[in-house]
Formats: sequence, C-alpha cells, structure tokens
Amino acid sequence: MKVLFVASEAVPFAKTGGLADVAGSLPKALKEEGVDIRVIMPKYGMIPEEIRAQMTHVYDGELPVSWRDKYVGLDMLNYNGVTFYFVDNEEYFRRDGFYGYDDDAERFSFFSRAVLNLLPAMDFWPDVIHTNDWHTGLVNVFLKLEHMDDERYANIKTLYTIHNLKYQGVFPKDIMPDILGLDWKYFNNGDLEFYDAVNFMKGGIIYADYVSTVSKTYAQEIQYPYFGEHLDGLLRSRKDDLYGIVNGLDYDVYNPRTDKNIFETYDAGTVDRKIDNKVQLQRLLGLPEERRTPVVALVSRLVEAKGMDLIVRMMDEILQHEDIQFVLLGTGEKRYEDWFKGLAWRFPKKVSANIRFSNQLAQRIYAGADIFLMPSNYEPCGIGQLIAMRYGTIPVVRETGGLKDTVIPYDKVTKEGVGFTFKDYNAHEMMYALKRALATHGNFAEWYQLVQNAMQADYSWKESAKAYEKLYGQLVEA
Repeated sequence: MKVLFVASEAVPFAKTGGLADVAGSLPKALKEEGVDIRVIMPKYGMIPEEIRAQMTHVYDGELPVSWRDKYVGLDMLNYNGVTFYFVDNEEYFRRDGFYGYDDDAERFSFFSRAVLNLLPAMDFWPDVIHTNDWHTGLVNVFLKLEHMDDERYANIKTLYTIHNLKYQGVFPKDIMPDILGLDWKYFNNGDLEFYDAVNFMKGGIIYADYVSTVSKTYAQEIQYPYFGEHLDGLLRSRKDDLYGIVNGLDYDVYNPRTDKNIFETYDAGTVDRKIDNKVQLQRLLGLPEERRTPVVALVSRLVEAKGMDLIVRMMDEILQHEDIQFVLLGTGEKRYEDWFKGLAWRFPKKVSANIRFSNQLAQRIYAGADIFLMPSNYEPCGIGQLIAMRYGTIPVVRETGGLKDTVIPYDKVTKEGVGFTFKDYNAHEMMYALKRALATHGNFAEWYQLVQNAMQADYSWKESAKAYEKLYGQLVEA
C-alpha cells in the first residue's frame, strides 16, 4: 500500500494547530504498520535553517497558475524513517507566517496543483492520496479534472480528512479563471460555489472518494446544522462515505517517564512523584505549596468555542466554595484574557493566570495538575485531554466530538473510566461535573485508581493507524 499524505503543516517543520501533530505522528505510526507512506507540504521560510540544510534538492521546474507559469521546486528529507517532500516557491512560502495572507487562495491552489504535477519527479505513484483540511482540498479537484486522461493517475484514490469544519478556505469567485484556471461550469454546477464564493473544502469533499474526520462523534455531529457550518447537507449526502477515526497521541513525545520539560519524571508505577511536580509548579507560580489541595488546570486558546463563557459564569462561585487552586495557560480574545487577569487579582492565593504560551510550562501543568478542565462547545478531536490522561491528570470535559469518544466517564461502582463528563453546554452542568471530580479526589484510594486508569489507557496512534490502514485498503478495493 502506497500513500501520499498531503498537509499544510507538520511537526517538527511547521505548526499552528493539531493538524501538524497529526501530520508528524500518523505517518510514522502507519510506517510501523508496513504502509509505504510519504508526506508532502510547503517549504516555508519559517522551517528552521538547521532542518532546511539537511534537505536534498530533487527538482526544478515550472507550474501553471492559470494563464502564467511559476517556479516550482521539490526538496526531500527523511525524518523518523518517513520521507517528507517540500514544495518550494519563495514568492508564496518564504514569509514570516503560514496563513492569513491576501493571496492564500493562490498559494494553496499552487501547492495543491504542485502535489499532483510533481509525482513524476518523486517517482512515487500512490494508491491513495490522503488530503487534509481546506489547504489541500483542491488536490482532489485537480486530480479528477486535470489528470484522469493519464493512466498513471487514473487509479489513484483520495481520502479527505476534515480536522475542523469551521475553517473552509472561502475566497471571492473571481479566482476561478484567474488563479484556479478552471471552467466556470464547476462553479455554476455547485461543486465549488458557496454563497457566491469559492469554497476549497467543499470542493475537497465533493471530489474525494472517501471523507473522514478526527472522531466518530464529530463525524455524526457535522451532519447536523449546529455543527455543520452550512455544509451539513453535503455531508449528509456523503454519509455512506464518511468515517470518523479518533486522533492518537505521540507517546514518544508525550511521555512523563522521559519528558525533560517537567520537574520530576514518573510513570504509572511511580505516580507519587506527580505530587512533587505539583508542589514545584505551585512554587513556580507563586501559589501556596499544598500537597493535598487539588490543582485544576486549563491549557487552552481563550475563545468561546473552548467553553470560556462557561468558566466565566461559574469560576468565581467555585473558587469561593471549594478548596482548590486554578492554573491557566493560554492566549485568545482580549475579553477573556482580561477576565482571567481579574480572577487572579480577586483570588491571588488560588489562581495563577498565565496569559501567554510556553510549551515547557504547558508540560509542567499537565504533570503537576490534578484535574484538567476542557468544557468545549465543540471539539473535533482535542489533544489536551489525551495529554492530560497520559500524565495522570483527570479530565473534566463536555460530551462532544473527540472528547466524548476518548473520555470514558468514571463509574464509582465498577471503578472503570478515565474522567468526568457533562452533556449539555451549560455552566451549572460543568460545575457539577467538576464537583464530582473534586469529591472523588478527596478519596485517596479511589483517586489513585482513577489516575491509574487514565495513565494505562492506550491513546497512542497504534489503533488509529490500523483504522486508517484498513480504510485505505477498503478505498483501493472499492
């Protein structure tokens, strides 16, 4: 099985969100399952120079962008046993950021067309091209519209993964002839049209052979208007080809036994050292060093979708009535940043509000906290709850998307489960779920069992990689 994995970002080369973690970890796991998989992404100027220096130059040429030709280059690098290709064009990609430019439609349509046109230079003819999010949606379109007369391309199948339906790549319709170089009929027939604009993700969904998303629950949710972002009808029409496979976690990267960012390393057999991490975290953040006081953590973007309004509604009341400490790390909307700063001012011995992002501090919080709060309004998969459980920090989450699929509610009778959940997007429900967690924390034996459950649960990429391998095989045989 040969697979070309197409993404706009991948760890460790470029990262803005969870897609980069997937693109950096899933191919490695698939390689271990015996899949011949390679990854292709843009060669951004922000890729560290020490990595760029290790790349091997493969190809120079030109690529049509509608009526004009542009330079295209191809570099390659073997990383963790996986071959990565990098599409080079300094005009498009040598910038101070990755996205958010006025010419993003041109940049990523160029990248999508380059992926297909560079297959001969790679001398790699995949059975499946696995595309991801709006940036690569046009790969599926161009494959069907521009390459089906070439027998080398005719049998290639496409799997299109939606990581977050909210971001669709919507651009003015005048890009059809001038940038995409496509006939207006593909706009007029609705394939690319979206409220009189061009939608890259819509095209990706329509022209893909199979569509997937990053959890089983999210695959169901996006077929309803509340979560569907105006594409729910299209997704319902493709429900027989729509699959949900939950993301995994790279256990080589996120490992409390070897993590150099935390104060004391530990595992499920030495979980008592986790308390040492808590005390040193309290010391670092200027909170009272109380071994028995539960630390509730939030590591998140401070935006409404992450449930910030629920926390704003209830956290004052919780802090007034519960013996806890609350630790926040993140940035986002100014109204939330200001509110959390005010919370820390009102409760200086209970709250540490860190309005920034630091990977080291994030890891220390995952290791030192007792409870991880993640009350998202929607969450395609989520990685925070997976990291928290890996580090023995018990999640309190809303039952949506990947949170519902990964956080099995704790059962006090059977002693099974890994966290605490609430169903409705309601501040009081969140508070009651947090109080259940705090009550359980007060029972040492019960809490110890819960921490063991969380740390011993397997949320690595292994099972997810097997699910993708099976889906690839099903797609090729279809």
